[in-house]
Amino acid sequence: MKKILAFLIVVVLFLSCTTTKNPSISKDDVSKKMSDTVRIANDDIEYEVIIIDPGFNSFLYGKAMPRGHYSESFLEQRNQLFVMEWNNRVRQPHLYNPNLYEMIINYDSKIRYGYEVNYLIYNYFIYFQLNYNERLSGFVPRI
Repeated sequence: MKKILAFLIVVVLFLSCTTTKNPSISKDDVSKKMSDTVRIANDDIEYEVIIIDPGFNSFLYGKAMPRGHYSESFLEQRNQLFVMEWNNRVRQPHLYNPNLYEMIINYDSKIRYGYEVNYLIYNYFIYFQLNYNERLSGFVPRI
């Protein structure tokens, strides 16, 4: 239990329900430093994704498939499945570890977040499943 508490997992996704534009992300917004935090945000701060998890950056730049490997529609479809299961687990803390599933993720399939956001969210879900031996769908996570 102490080992699980040692890992802080926070995935926060604030979304603006009124936007339908394709947000742009600069290279400065996605740090390639091997720190514990990945932050993605657009210039208007209409949404923000913060991923704090030791080892995620190493996974992202060392093991994850490169950008462009998956299509954007593939990433969107998988993210919808993963987010739906994640949110179900957040709502059932008596069945699932509340230290792993802390917050609801507000992912709206009607909003086009762009490739980079979907790529990073998808890879976090793959990292999460492999690292914590969890399964968020019928698909076996692999890299």
